[in-house]
Amino acid sequence: MKGKKGILIGVGAAVAVLVIGLVLFLTLGKKDVYRIIKIFEVSGTASVVREKIGEIEPYANMVLESGDNVSLDTGEMTLRLDEDKYIYVEEQTEFELVAEGTAENSKTSINLIKGALTNEIQNKLSDESTYEVNVPNSTMSVRGTIFRVETYEDENHIKYTKVSVFSGKVDTRLTYSDGTVSDDVVSVEQGKEVIIYEDGVTTDYLGDPRDIDYSEFPKEVVELLITMCKEGADLGITIEELEDYLNPDEEPQGPFTVTFMYNGTVFGTQTVNKGDCAQKPALMPQASGDWDFDFASPITEDTEINWK
Repeated sequence: MKGKKGILIGVGAAVAVLVIGLVLFLTLGKKDVYRIIKIFEVSGTASVVREKIGEIEPYANMVLESGDNVSLDTGEMTLRLDEDKYIYVEEQTEFELVAEGTAENSKTSINLIKGALTNEIQNKLSDESTYEVNVPNSTMSVRGTIFRVETYEDENHIKYTKVSVFSGKVDTRLTYSDGTVSDDVVSVEQGKEVIIYEDGVTTDYLGDPRDIDYSEFPKEVVELLITMCKEGADLGITIEELEDYLNPDEEPQGPFTVTFMYNGTVFGTQTVNKGDCAQKPALMPQASGDWDFDFASPITEDTEINWK
């Protein structure tokens, strides 16, 4: 009996050790979980340059490393970080990716050398995590945001950075030519954008944050925003409004609404196809007078006709 009791005690102790070990692995082991950083989709002409290896041709689901230099000449590229962060790369863009920590304690820096990126951070970062986009004249930090950063240079060699915020808020700070970063923060809210310039002498904001000018975006960026809206993102703009920016020069096709106004109130309306003519109402608001309109003119847009 004593032998069996000793065996049972030994087995129990072994099980206890295994349980404790498993608990420690599941808790403490989380600190060793590597981040998932990869190229989600890619097409066209692109490259990844890695230290000690050199240039690598990127491919879908390629795992990236901190320090990789990524560039896209033509085509499309999307990066995914930690399953809930996406970087949409535009053509003629180059950047360095610096990623440290774990998925729960992530430190991400996108050092944008040229071109433009749209960043989508779907979930708010933990207090221990950071996400920054850096360009030569400024740095942008976020918590949970959808925003675009573009850096470019004009013919006078003045460098510009434009930060457009579609959701959330982006805190921007100036970076001076000597590498120091300003303590002053300019926050850019949803629906706003700010432009920063650097002319070799001065680094400053080109005015206060302004309303986003969607007409300045490439077609691919507007299409991306439409997709985000369809997937439930609140970007502060409707799908219909965004679609208007895809074909800004295209004439409206109708049908159009013709509104008849009498003394500042609506007397009646008609729906008219493009190129057709409106019909004079059978009923008149007064015994004398007439509508101030040539009913032989074709309708090409929504039209208001007043009684005179």
